[in-house]
Amino acid sequence: MTVLFNLEQVASLIGAELKGDGSVFPAALSIDTRTLEPGDCFVALRADRDGHAFAARAVELGAESLLVDHALELPVPQLLVPNTLAAMQAWAQARLQAVRPHAVFGITGSVGKTSTKDLLAAATGGWKTPGNRNNILGMPQVLATMPVGEAAAVLEMGMSTPGEIKRLTEIAPPDFGLVTLIGTAHLENFVNGEQGIAEAKGELIAGLRRGGAWTHLAADPWCAWIAQQPWAGHSQAVPVGDGEAFGWGDVASLGARGERFTLRTPDYSLPIELKLRGVHQVRNAALAAVIALLASFDPDRVADGLATVEPEAGRGRLHAMAGGGWLLDESYNASSDSILACAESLLELKGGEPMAVLGCIRELGASAVRIHREVGEGLRVLGLKRIWVYGDFARDMAQGFGPHAFPYPDFDALRDDPSGLGAIPDGSRILVKGSRYWTSEQAVAWLLDHQGID
Repeated sequence: MTVLFNLEQVASLIGAELKGDGSVFPAALSIDTRTLEPGDCFVALRADRDGHAFAARAVELGAESLLVDHALELPVPQLLVPNTLAAMQAWAQARLQAVRPHAVFGITGSVGKTSTKDLLAAATGGWKTPGNRNNILGMPQVLATMPVGEAAAVLEMGMSTPGEIKRLTEIAPPDFGLVTLIGTAHLENFVNGEQGIAEAKGELIAGLRRGGAWTHLAADPWCAWIAQQPWAGHSQAVPVGDGEAFGWGDVASLGARGERFTLRTPDYSLPIELKLRGVHQVRNAALAAVIALLASFDPDRVADGLATVEPEAGRGRLHAMAGGGWLLDESYNASSDSILACAESLLELKGGEPMAVLGCIRELGASAVRIHREVGEGLRVLGLKRIWVYGDFARDMAQGFGPHAFPYPDFDALRDDPSGLGAIPDGSRILVKGSRYWTSEQAVAWLLDHQGID
């Protein structure tokens, strides 16, 4: 059920001046006229471009109200505030306070946040932040119209610099937390290297409500480090893995159908099947299941929910290809850890030669050359036979892989070279992955057009 605030209520909650009809109920908040829906409240943010310049267009497209920092000569009600970003965040904070469910979960990590969010929301039957709305703009934008009566709220909390997750936990303090893995994503933004990343991800744990619990992989040394910090002492760290009270075992690949495993708890074992593929998704599901159980959700409900999650485009969707081949679409984003994990998943499939089409990894700073070489070497050790890689560090990854690696400066060169995409034989098992900057979904589209089966 969605019983939303009207503008008069919002004005009172966030300290705004109301100009116009306060009985209007915004259906959602919009910060971009390209995705605005009729009935939205358009939030005019000041960033690289001033959102106020797009307010008239927003009204033309159907916005029925505005959140602005000065009155505009437009025929819709307006909420006037000193700072529209701070006001949107306050709106979200007030909304969560008003409709807060039994359990609010925060999820972060260097890889797998969105898939794990989907798994945990399915396990609990809860509301989740849609898509990748995981930053100081996107999370409050959607949280401001969270429905009433949800069993749980599952909030993905991302960051690229220190302090961002801290702000998200101020807006929406979680009862429970989950950290998928501490890796090297956004490394160039942290002068303290991986410890800096751990500190920034640890802001989620510092922001948990007192007495809350959080799960992490027992094998992740940086999560173990977080658990030992004084600012994490108000919460319970629950490691999941070998030698711990909670873990998983009996992992069996179901090929194109997903994975099967048994979740181990101190009191019982729980069989679980997933439609998602790869041991990395087993790990994600185990973390999600354990935190759901710690939040008192029914074990059978948890297992049944996990079994419903389908892979999305760019996040593990599998396509049948000509000649009995497969295309594993992991094109949404990439880190060193996620590339290797997805390559392992590819190898579980039956088919021809395993190979990968990869965009480079971004925001690695001075470590970029080393990490790209290590990824190339790791792919070779895993057993991939050929890779095509494009971007600014393509030659480094190719050097790490050795023979049968083909580097290109950009996608156009990869597409147009006779030794590029067109040289991939029918029947191959193909992983496509890359950082968002390199839009590797272009490679997915090209391969499906030339080798896909309708």
